Amino acid sequence: MGKYQTLTPRLVFKLWLALSILILGMALTFILITGYFSNQHHLATQQQINAPLAQHLIDEKFATAEPFLEDGSVNKELFGDLMHDMMAVNRSIEVYLLKKDGEILHSVVLEHQDGEPAQYVDTKPITDFIASGYKGFCLGEDPRNPSERKIFSVAPFSRNGKTGYIYIILSGEAYQLASNNIFNEYITSFGAGAIVLTTVFTLIIGLILIWFITKNLRTITQVVTQFKDGDLKARIPDAEKSDIAVFANTFNEMADSITASIEEVKSVDDLRRQLIANVSHDLRTPLAILKGYAETLQEKAATITPEESARYLQVISSNSDKLTKLVEQLFEYSKLEAKQIEPYKEQFSITDLCLDLVSKYDILAREKGVDLSLTVNDNESILVYADISLIERALQNLIDNALKFTPSGGSIKVELERNGQSCNVRVNDSGIGIDYDMQESIFERFKQTSHTFKKNGAGLGLAIVRKIVELHESTITVLSKKGQGSTFTFSLPVVAQGRW
Repeated sequence: MGKYQTLTPRLVFKLWLALSILILGMALTFILITGYFSNQHHLATQQQINAPLAQHLIDEKFATAEPFLEDGSVNKELFGDLMHDMMAVNRSIEVYLLKKDGEILHSVVLEHQDGEPAQYVDTKPITDFIASGYKGFCLGEDPRNPSERKIFSVAPFSRNGKTGYIYIILSGEAYQLASNNIFNEYITSFGAGAIVLTTVFTLIIGLILIWFITKNLRTITQVVTQFKDGDLKARIPDAEKSDIAVFANTFNEMADSITASIEEVKSVDDLRRQLIANVSHDLRTPLAILKGYAETLQEKAATITPEESARYLQVISSNSDKLTKLVEQLFEYSKLEAKQIEPYKEQFSITDLCLDLVSKYDILAREKGVDLSLTVNDNESILVYADISLIERALQNLIDNALKFTPSGGSIKVELERNGQSCNVRVNDSGIGIDYDMQESIFERFKQTSHTFKKNGAGLGLAIVRKIVELHESTITVLSKKGQGSTFTFSLPVVAQGRW
């Protein structure tokens, strides 16, 4: 659990840090955007309120005096009086007398030494503002600082054949400096407070949210740790409902696969032990017989009769055959189990194959007093797609098995039945049958019933049959009742239809 305890705080801290940075970034962005638009709103309001100022100045000052003298020069005395009036109202206002083309004829600006105004003013904002009826928000060029745009009031005039504009900058340099200082103080105090509050809020709420968000992750981590510590039954509950369902489902599937592999390894190990025990038992008896009869022949070579010698040799030969068959079955099953055999599928007549097998086993069946026959619906020659040698081997094992457990006077039937796109192959006998509780396990390797042991079986024949049938993507089933015989059935894909 050590890694679990050190991993979670680190992850929570990273998530909290990322969330904090995100929220602080949003807070800073909000402060800057709010300050910018607040300033724009303030300027727009001030411009709307002071928009008529230039027209009031013309109406009031130009009504009693002319802005130009008789020689065409500017009436500086008039504008001097205007400067004194401005000082009493707003020291930041700057008044300019412009020609129609924007040329500055005269200016009324406090602290004139701070910088001389430009010679011309861009008239486009002026004409746009007048055309809008002095509505909206418009920034004009500041003659003292042409790189900046500021709010203004403007009004056209026409006197003594001269036309132009009274152009008033409403937020001069003094106002701008004071505004910037106030805004900076506001941003500093507001920003510091917002950052502190945001940090505290993020710390508390962020930890709570992360705790809930990582709930499923903590559960998964705990289950993974339990699985690592040996609890192979540990699974993530309600994986489909998890916030990270893909990861949860993947772990559960992986755990199932690992558990299945472990169980398979255990099963293989158990079967290995069983294999050694069974093979040792199956080999011990015939080897002991071989050794005993061979020693007898050696010891009694001078006194034994030819008839006894022949009988002993027959026993030795019979047990040698049993050993050979057992070794062959072991070799064959080991190759099937290791998937070293790939079926070579081709078209062939399953009917012809069964006819050949029935003919080959007919003599053995007659010697035992058993009736062996083949039944095909409508005498149909059924073509299937399979490995002919493997299918022949499977049928041989089934017929051998039927002959072992069918007493004299009984019958064995090989039945073929076409069923749509498949052919059902059955081997039916009237033998001793199989106990119900043994029917599911008879296809397991080295699985022997009491009757199998008595018949000198090694328990591999039916296991080989099942492996061959599985290679053909089919299954084999058994129906049996005690004392009423057994029926083994599997199916193969049909290719064509004919007659025989």
